[in-house]
Amino acid sequence: MKCPCPKASDTKVVDSRESEDGRIIRRRRACLACDKRFTTFEKFELRMPHIIKGSGIREEYDEDKLRVGFERALHKRPVPTEYVDAAVDRISQRLRSMSEREVDSRKVGELVMQELRKLDKVGYIRFASVYRDFKDVDDFRDAIKEVQHTPARKRRAP
Repeated sequence: MKCPCPKASDTKVVDSRESEDGRIIRRRRACLACDKRFTTFEKFELRMPHIIKGSGIREEYDEDKLRVGFERALHKRPVPTEYVDAAVDRISQRLRSMSEREVDSRKVGELVMQELRKLDKVGYIRFASVYRDFKDVDDFRDAIKEVQHTPARKRRAP
């Protein structure tokens, strides 16, 4: 770290403290050339990957857009908002943990389907019908058979 006054490059850390949430570190530094003190802040930069759409367009990851997809699939279904929030958080965390700069939208869709399948089978079918572009009743029948053979899970708090 360079001193802001004479732009000397030799400084030493005098004191370090973490913020309450642990995301920011405050450091007091002293310049070895002029003995002036200054404060720096370090914070974690957790960048979400860009999403590559089927058309090849790249978009910023948008958690609100993901939440809207869940809300559409679960419209008038008995799924508490906190369960949806927890599912969106899990997907965001999985995408973040991939450490990829870009993720295909199909991967995001698969993650959404995994979460919907746990939350609500009707919501899962609704989402799958759009996501998989169902063409006829047989597509619905296949998806219904798929979720019928899945053991029912008890909902747990997020």
